[in-house]
Amino acid sequence: MRLLLALAPLLLVAASPPDPVAQALATAGPGTRIGLVVADDTGREIVTIRPDDRFVPASNTKMFTTAAAFALLDTQGPDATGGATVRLEGQDVVLTGHGDARLSSAADCVTDCLIDLARAVAAKTRTVHDVIGDDSAFPDERWPLGMSWNNMPSRSGTAVSALNIDDNVMTVTIAPATPGAAPTIAGDGYYRIVNRATTAGTIAALSVTRAPGDDTLRITGTIPAGSSPETLTAGLDDPTHRAAWRLAALLRTLGVRVTGTIATRHRPLSPSDDPAVRGTAPAPHAPAQPVLARLTPPPLADDLRTTNKVSQNLHAELLLRRVGAVTGTGSVADGRAAVVRLLDTAAVPRWTYDFADGSGMSNYNRLTPRAAVRFLRWTQTQPWGASWRTTLPIGGTDGTLARRFRGTALEGRIFAKTGTLNAASALSGFLTTARGRTLTFSALANDMPSDASATAAIDRALLALAAAH
Repeated sequence: MRLLLALAPLLLVAASPPDPVAQALATAGPGTRIGLVVADDTGREIVTIRPDDRFVPASNTKMFTTAAAFALLDTQGPDATGGATVRLEGQDVVLTGHGDARLSSAADCVTDCLIDLARAVAAKTRTVHDVIGDDSAFPDERWPLGMSWNNMPSRSGTAVSALNIDDNVMTVTIAPATPGAAPTIAGDGYYRIVNRATTAGTIAALSVTRAPGDDTLRITGTIPAGSSPETLTAGLDDPTHRAAWRLAALLRTLGVRVTGTIATRHRPLSPSDDPAVRGTAPAPHAPAQPVLARLTPPPLADDLRTTNKVSQNLHAELLLRRVGAVTGTGSVADGRAAVVRLLDTAAVPRWTYDFADGSGMSNYNRLTPRAAVRFLRWTQTQPWGASWRTTLPIGGTDGTLARRFRGTALEGRIFAKTGTLNAASALSGFLTTARGRTLTFSALANDMPSDASATAAIDRALLALAAAH
């Protein structure tokens, strides 16, 4: 009898059902480290797995940058401060950027169009000398500290500037030739092109590479004969130069002679761009110059939605700098300081996060799941919280979650920011359970072997949570 009583607790443990959340996370594979915190609609934590471990959060970083933008910038009215301007200095034309992410030189541009500034110049003069791009509104910090160098030539890691154009990428079009021959490659002349591609195979497998600081695009791979042309994009090292180059091209189409060269004005990063060094001294700013014309982009709320929905890195980086320009110089350090002040207000402990950038491309970033959940719940107490929440991707519906959770119980019922980086996966936000309750969650995964994805394991865990609550 005593033996049976002693075994009873063991028998009860053995008979208890396995935790479906833990089972789901275990499918991520050996070596993977996953943290998960889930709070119910009262704020009570109902799941805590490595809640205070610090993880690389990837693009979950954008949650904090965009929230700071909602809190500190005018997001609803026309973007009166961010638009590009143009002015004449003698015979030179100067194109100046102020942090707008949406300036376009596309032929079908409808709003925030570079051609409108070109027309203003053409209406004033028929000859200009140099065309100068000026990005000195922000210090010259083109890439985040801790970003992998191999991302630099791509759309994901293109350079950041106060003067931007066409999302700071340029495109080339590859059209097949006869089998075995090199395809035809068309660009706009900004970069030199080395064609190492071949017309072959049954599916297109093309790549474009460019070494940092190089002006040569190398196209390799195959494209099938008789197939439709393929378009590849390449990131820019100097978007300010590219914007001035595009303005010069548009001026020529309007009949304006450009007799000089394309030039740039960058502002080197200095100690005064760091609020920790500057202290109580006022942030230095160059005096405003009279302008010939100014663009007024649409409300920033539109861009904030794009930034979070599709996880647009460049736009997030520009938002960080614009937040930093409210009381500072538009430096990354000023932007980070603004985010820290926001999180202090939200009572998020300082040790629970570190952000080196605004987009999440930096491997220096760190975040705990518990800090993310505390922040998320706090956003919903703010006047802008509901608007900010609408910028998050919706499961099975749009953005980076358009294909995730489709056909499941969470389709249209999960609103969350994704994050993907080398050996890092993240998903944080809000979900509605089978019983109609709202749960706030943060799932952060790091150290997946061979950079395998932990996405499926995280999704299974969240589906199990939604079904159980």
